[in-house]
Order: sequence, then C-alpha cells, then structure tokens
Amino acid sequence: MARTFDISDLIDRARRSEPRAVARLISLVEDNSPHLREVAAALAPLTGRAEVVGITGPPGAGKSTSTSALVTSLRAKGKRVGVLAIDPSSPFSGGALLGDRIRMQEHATDPGVFIRSMATRGHLGGLAVATPQALRVLDAAGCDVVIIETVGVGQSEVDIVSLADTTVVLLAPGMGDGIQAAKAGILEVADVFVVNKADRDGADATVRDLKYMISLGRREIRGAKWRQPIVKTVASRGEGVDEVLDAIASHRQWMAEHGELEDRRRARAAGEVEAIAVETLRARLGDVHGGDKLERLAKQVAAGDLDPYAAADSLIEAVRAD
Repeated sequence: MARTFDISDLIDRARRSEPRAVARLISLVEDNSPHLREVAAALAPLTGRAEVVGITGPPGAGKSTSTSALVTSLRAKGKRVGVLAIDPSSPFSGGALLGDRIRMQEHATDPGVFIRSMATRGHLGGLAVATPQALRVLDAAGCDVVIIETVGVGQSEVDIVSLADTTVVLLAPGMGDGIQAAKAGILEVADVFVVNKADRDGADATVRDLKYMISLGRREIRGAKWRQPIVKTVASRGEGVDEVLDAIASHRQWMAEHGELEDRRRARAAGEVEAIAVETLRARLGDVHGGDKLERLAKQVAAGDLDPYAAADSLIEAVRAD
C-alpha cells in the first residue's frame, strides 16, 4: 500500500531541526516523488534567507577538509549549517560514494549541522540534478548557511556558479600552474580563491600565478570591480578559515551594494524553472503515442526523407495536440 504523507507536518518538523524530517524531504526530492510539487509549493514561502556558498576545485585540493573546517568556524559563530556534498556516483549502485560524510564525522552529532551526500548519477556539471530543490529544503529548514561541495571539477563541471551566492575555488600547491587551472575552466567562476595546504612548498608560487591570472581579467558589474581575494589556508589545522569567511562576507556585501545578489538569485530561479520545464517536456515527448511518433520520425531523418528541424516541428505539434 502506498505511503501517505502529511507534507505540512513534515515541513514543520524540518523547521524544528528534526534531521529525519529534513532527510525525508530531500529523499522525496531525489526520488522525484509524486508529492514533489506539493512539497515545492509548501517550501516556496519559507526560502530565500540562507546564504549559499559553493566549494569547488580540482580533486585533491582538500574540498572536504576545507568544508569541515568552515562548518566548525560557522558553528562557533552560532550559525546553523547545511552541507550538500555532491559525490561521484558508484558505477555499481548509482548512489553516492559518501566520501565526504566520512571526512565530516566530527559534525555528525551536532544538531546545528545537517550533512547530505548526493550522487551525481551521471549528471555533468559537478552537481546532482536534485541539488536546487535540496537547497530549498535546507533553506526552509532554517539553515543560515548552506555549503554546496561539488565533485572535483574539470572544464565542463562549473554548474556551481549558477547555484551559489559566492563560489570559492580551492587550489593547492603542486597541482599545476595558474595557466593550467585556467584551462580547467574554473578560474573564471571564482569569487574567492583559496590556496589550501599552504604549508607545502610552492604555495607562494601558486598565489603568484593566481594574482597574474586575476590581473588579466577583472570582473566588472555595472562599472564596479570585484577583485577576487586569495586566501592561504591549512584546512587540516583550521588555519586561515576565518579569513575565508571574512572574504565571503566581503563578497556578499559587495554584491548587495551593486545589486548582484538579487541578479544571481533571479538567474538561479530562471534556471530552475527552465530545467523543470525541459524535463516535463521531455517526459511528454516520450509519452506521445507511446514513443512511436519519435521513432517514426527518427527513421525518416536517418533515411534522409525528412530533415531534423521538420521532424522536431512535427513532434512539437503532436505534443500540443496530445
């Protein structure tokens, strides 16, 4: 027999910081539950308060250790913190490998911290498909700060910039010079740079490379210039973590003063709406005549009897008529 849910009760319990309720809501989101629209409608008026910080960077830069250190510092300031740790999917189960949870065990019993590992399930961009809605759950549940830690990024995996208010890019000495980092496609998305493992040889050279890269392309918004700060840390010892939080706070203030925070959140909402609309349309395309219509059109295109644009028009008309 199908389980029944009292969505309002579930949300009320999540707002009272009950971890099981928060976890259940995120599971409904991840599983694309039939209750998802009801959940989204109930969450909408409760969101928009949390500060969203994205942590990204190459594998081995110390993202999980840095995230854990940031959580410790934020908790010391009395902030409630949510963490969405986006793990690569297991090739066998499709689930998250949970590496980040293993590294953040010190926060497991803290009622002011909620940590959720989410699997990418093959989705490119460094994030899971359900991340935007999971973010809404944590926001509504009263988290002051939500940290989204991505998988190790490469050239195509920079979706975090569309979701975070502030994106922190971590680098570490010995991981290649600044030019190589730029080729990886991550330097341009950074609002704050962190050179972690700064007690290692080469840290100063990495900072120097970053300063050079920043000088080549400073970001301008409405005539105002934001020069990305570079902070050196040793996250494993908690060194430099407060300075990272100061840099994030400075960026947030700058955004508020220049209207950038509102613009980013509006763009985030637009992307969310578009993604849902595209997914809904894709599902409807598959439903048209049981998928036979698409198959027939594909055969005509493959045989050269129909061009793909005309085929797409025909499929759209079929969806409209359905």
